[in-house]
Amino acid sequence: MGATAAYIAGAGPRGGRLLRILGVGFGIAVGVGATIGGGILRTPGEVAGYMGAAGLTAAIWLVGGLYTLLCSTSVIELATMLPRAGGWYVYSQRAFGKRVGFVAGCCDCMNQTLGTAVAAVAFGEFAAELHPALSPYVTLTAITGVLALALLNLIGLRSGSRTQTLTSLVKAVALIALVIGCFSISKSAGTSEAAHLPLHSPGVLLGWLLAFQAVVYTYDAWYTPMYFAEEDQNPNTNLPRSMVVTVLSCGAIFLLINGALIHVLGMERLQYDKVPAADASLAVFGSYGRQVILLISIITVISCINANFLTTPRVLYGMARDRLLPSRLTAVNRGGTPAWALLLCTCVGVALILSGTLETLIEIDSVIIVAVYVSGFASLLVLRRREPSLPRPYRAWLYPWSTVCALAISLGFLFVAVILDLKHSLFTFVLVVMSYLASRMIVRPGAEALASIGPPAPRAE
Repeated sequence: MGATAAYIAGAGPRGGRLLRILGVGFGIAVGVGATIGGGILRTPGEVAGYMGAAGLTAAIWLVGGLYTLLCSTSVIELATMLPRAGGWYVYSQRAFGKRVGFVAGCCDCMNQTLGTAVAAVAFGEFAAELHPALSPYVTLTAITGVLALALLNLIGLRSGSRTQTLTSLVKAVALIALVIGCFSISKSAGTSEAAHLPLHSPGVLLGWLLAFQAVVYTYDAWYTPMYFAEEDQNPNTNLPRSMVVTVLSCGAIFLLINGALIHVLGMERLQYDKVPAADASLAVFGSYGRQVILLISIITVISCINANFLTTPRVLYGMARDRLLPSRLTAVNRGGTPAWALLLCTCVGVALILSGTLETLIEIDSVIIVAVYVSGFASLLVLRRREPSLPRPYRAWLYPWSTVCALAISLGFLFVAVILDLKHSLFTFVLVVMSYLASRMIVRPGAEALASIGPPAPRAE
């Protein structure tokens, strides 16, 4: 406790600045670590249920990867053009002003903090499954995991980045090992190459759209390297490499996992399977299959929590630096961590774990995620037109069609999400309106001036 207080005490309102010590390796680690989460262990069955055939299932995952790659080029242009901490907030603030930027930043922080809480609860449940003695203490285990990872990140950026690199590497290797194991055994008896009809039949077009939406949500977080543009030693070169490799790596792993699941379970069984990776692990590792998939799941959620603890404080830091949040949140300790911002994220995460409202918040968050996407792609279109002279070390492929396509599809997802869940969409609308009303009280009239790019973070000694 004394050490924690010391690290926070070293970050007063006039504390240090973010450190430029990151490179391509970290960008890939944080991107892969944040993207490959629990979704890929669950969504293959849902997607297969909508598509109905092995070839179509593989095709929709491939199309989702290509779409994500196309989206990444727009975000890379934004991140290299405005290499500041804050992510989506920075781009919306530059394009639409501080009030809209404030709303985008709040939505992004909610998305990530909720992700931390959900992953923490999953960690507690997986740990209890692996070690039944922990069953009465799922919530306590979740909170303990959150506090442990928060402390690692509080020590400094090097500690947090090394944790991310290690967990991402172990997770990727474990999943690839599962894939190899699946392909090394014969197809299970009673399974077929493909089902003739999809399990879910909402109509061909709507079914494909819902499958595509599930795939895109599984790819969510591919943009995570952009949050660290200010701390990258050479963002103009490293960010494009980090983000493209992240998307390609995740796409390859997702395709391999789906192929392995189809090989082991067959399409008929896969369509009905809510957690197909668990059944595939049982088929590959026999009686040890349950323990193997639980270990993979635990490593997966640890990596996701750590990634969120790296990114969320930097969004708060960027907003506070522009005087939209208390100045104390700009405090950075000697290790390069926005200490008070991290402490705030930790407290909110713990509160969400204890709230018992995670299921409702997840439904609300599914709409917020898409709204944040929309703000980013719209920002690029606005900035290209209004500020053509801004230095652009990287330009989006096939602009403007790539960005317009990404924006149109994001708006389509937003429309479908609202139509399919009007109740939670209304809650989301209320939260957005509340954020905007708060921004009108925070941002004084005449203070909508665009922020400058600002000085780069210093290099570590």
